[in-house]
Amino acid sequence: MKKGRVVFFLYAFVLCSTGAVTQGAEVKILRNLPYAETANPRQTLDLAIPKEPAPEKTGRPLVIWIHGGGWKNGNKASGHQPDRLRTLVQTGRYAGATIAYRLSGEAKWPAQIHDCKAAIRWLRGNAKEYGIDQKRIAVWGSSAGGHLVSMLGSSGGNQELEGKLGKHLDQSSRVSAVVNYYGPSALLQMDDFPSKIVHNDPNSPESQLIGNPIQKSKTKALQASPLHHVTSDDAPHLHFHGTEDPLVPFNQSEIYHEALKKAGVQSILVTSKGGGHNMPGSFAVRFVLPFLDHALHGKGKPLGDLTTSPN
Repeated sequence: MKKGRVVFFLYAFVLCSTGAVTQGAEVKILRNLPYAETANPRQTLDLAIPKEPAPEKTGRPLVIWIHGGGWKNGNKASGHQPDRLRTLVQTGRYAGATIAYRLSGEAKWPAQIHDCKAAIRWLRGNAKEYGIDQKRIAVWGSSAGGHLVSMLGSSGGNQELEGKLGKHLDQSSRVSAVVNYYGPSALLQMDDFPSKIVHNDPNSPESQLIGNPIQKSKTKALQASPLHHVTSDDAPHLHFHGTEDPLVPFNQSEIYHEALKKAGVQSILVTSKGGGHNMPGSFAVRFVLPFLDHALHGKGKPLGDLTTSPN
């Protein structure tokens, strides 16, 4: 076994997308796999793979979790929470990965998206070993992670954001589907709506990400805004946002959702009426799993925009 890998197995009961309770698949966890050919622990990922062999011809679709924390906190361990990757992987239909990336205290934008894209290229380059289908990769993240998955869904082919990390530069970093939990989409417009954070402030998470006050670095702030990159070939998106989110205004998902639809991209907005900066764990089964089953397996019916309670 390669250094840095820790393997264990687990069983659990999960809810499948039909709502029935089923025995969960046995899952293998591989931890701290370096994806950028560095010794930096922030440039590693964990894999969660059903122990049962994947279909030989295709492999399983992969869902990648990207953590939040204002780009300055958080870690990949959040992807292992029961209502995140585990819900998907224990169906036996998906492989999962949760990635770390350099935080804003260590490196400024676009280092964060360079890391995310390098991780995707590494996963594609090693897809056969882990039974992953290179053509079916989705990303899911919350808050700052929601921003990064939205960037991945909208910036495919943008060489400035691709970076040159790792050995798999021949691989694509494009994704097939995006699940965005209340991520910022337009940094320069965040103060247009009420928030507990003054986003234009020099010490705001967004300004720390950029390395300067965002309104004084508009070119870089636009580059870091998914809204700025929307084109007709973007991946399908499923957004979740609370109308009373005190940190990332609800409007951030509204305007991104509308821009995607205007470009002809499939985009679905789940509005949490009265909800804050979080989503119920039950949403993974109620909405995320059916969306991915449709987007990556062609099963079930597509979701539509809806409003629900935060409970």
